Amino acid sequence: MTVIATAGHVDHGKSTLVRALTGTDPDRLAEEKERGLTIDLGFANLGLSRKRSISLIDVPGHIRFLRNMLAGVGAVQGTLFVVSATEGWKPQSEEHLRILDLLGIEHAVIAVTMADLVDEELLELAVLDIEDHVAGTFAEGAPIVPVSGITGLGIDDLKSSLTELFEAVGRAKDRKAPRLWVDRSFSPTGTGTVVTGTLMDGTLSVGDQITVVPTMDQGRIRTLQTHHNSVDSIRPGNRVAINLSGVGHAEVRRGDVLVHPDRWHSAAIIDASIRVLPQMPLPLTRRGAFVAYVGSGEFPARVRILGGENTIEPGREGTVRLYLDRAVPALPGDRYILRESGRSQTVGGGRFLDVDPIVPAKDATPDGDPDRVIAERGWVEADLFTRLTGEQRPATIGPWIVSDEALAATEAALRSRITDAGDLGLDAALLSARERALADTLADVVVEDGRVTIGRSVSALADHPWLVELNDDPFHPPPPDGIDRNEVRTMVRQGLVVETDGLYFSAEAVETMADMLRVRFDDSPEGVTVADVRDMLDTSRKFVLALLAHFDQNGRTRRRDDYRIAGPRL
Repeated sequence: MTVIATAGHVDHGKSTLVRALTGTDPDRLAEEKERGLTIDLGFANLGLSRKRSISLIDVPGHIRFLRNMLAGVGAVQGTLFVVSATEGWKPQSEEHLRILDLLGIEHAVIAVTMADLVDEELLELAVLDIEDHVAGTFAEGAPIVPVSGITGLGIDDLKSSLTELFEAVGRAKDRKAPRLWVDRSFSPTGTGTVVTGTLMDGTLSVGDQITVVPTMDQGRIRTLQTHHNSVDSIRPGNRVAINLSGVGHAEVRRGDVLVHPDRWHSAAIIDASIRVLPQMPLPLTRRGAFVAYVGSGEFPARVRILGGENTIEPGREGTVRLYLDRAVPALPGDRYILRESGRSQTVGGGRFLDVDPIVPAKDATPDGDPDRVIAERGWVEADLFTRLTGEQRPATIGPWIVSDEALAATEAALRSRITDAGDLGLDAALLSARERALADTLADVVVEDGRVTIGRSVSALADHPWLVELNDDPFHPPPPDGIDRNEVRTMVRQGLVVETDGLYFSAEAVETMADMLRVRFDDSPEGVTVADVRDMLDTSRKFVLALLAHFDQNGRTRRRDDYRIAGPRL
């Protein structure tokens, strides 16, 4: 399913068009029906075929209800943009288009409504006027379809264009960590708490435990529905209604977020790109009463311009640090809109670049690159790295991903401390968790009897028969069948044997492989595949995968797609 939003000036027939397309009246409030004006978000499902359907979010067009419009477009993948043939392009048409452009919407279909009320010449002029206004935006070149929600004129053609939009949008990105921005919360009689929203990330299933941000209340998903159909689970890019247990109706409101516990980083200070609209009468400065629109939420915010600048001129781009009034579950790439509430103007918008900035604002140069998170921190836990970037990478040392510079500095400092401790070695209790994890990867650093020394100790197990067998056939190692498990653990602890993925190799075999890889990388700097290493060692894929996993973890190799390249510790 694809989620798209209607957009356009008030009274241009968005709700009538949705009703003509779907048979559903998106105006659900009594006040809306009385005034003939969409005040809040409306929702409808458009079935295109047995396997294709579009969730339509009907958003208000009136300037006074712009905050409700912004709550509806935070998670959409495309737009059905509506312009009346009788009135043509209006100020709210322009603002809606600019907001959608700032939010990174890439796909559009333009409906020219009330086409039955004008003659062919006026209709042609309306189409030409629309083409002029969308030139240079994401909507340039989008299909423009004359329609009438009353007579049915052009409705079939509009459905055909929406089918093409569906195919162009594709499946929503799944980052495996569910996040749902709430746009409605209510309590039907006898049902309990029901919230609705567009699922942006991950999969939700009946029975899942959820956390409500920012209250951190815990609840459980009792039932799931999408457009009145009950389902057991729901994927990203779908409208969903969730019946919650354990959370009261009054405890959840629009702008709150449902997430799986401990899967998201919530940020109140965020570095972001921004494009200031050319229509702004003045440059953007840190002065002003700003409101940031993120997901379905509206958050008072302070702004500081980065890069040593004090202003960003209209029509120009830059970077800012946003100080929101509360933390939100965020990732680089999330879009936002910035408005100046005093003048009630849309200032601009952009995307998040760093959701946990640690560099002072005067020195910050955010760019959204995940490697910057590692470089700026040196050591970052792999789980935290995923929450800060949305990208999964294996840990290089213990639970951490470590930059080359930080790894080299920590190793140099550790070796210096051991050397300074003298012949007795360094007390192991003085090692930090990072130093202990690093020491376990260093072949010449021995941790034994509570002391840390440089240089291998002579072990009573150095001539163990099983170790001899491991060295005799280093890349087809026999399992430790019949070997005392305490002896096996001791050999691993003393560095005589390396255990990886449940397989055992002699330390000499690992070093031999390291020597062979150094030579191979000199000839093939672009990297080697698993098959290349298998042929090089004349062994099976099972043993190669285990050895490469060990090399990846200790920084001797790095994985890049299907290739391994030389790591900093090779």
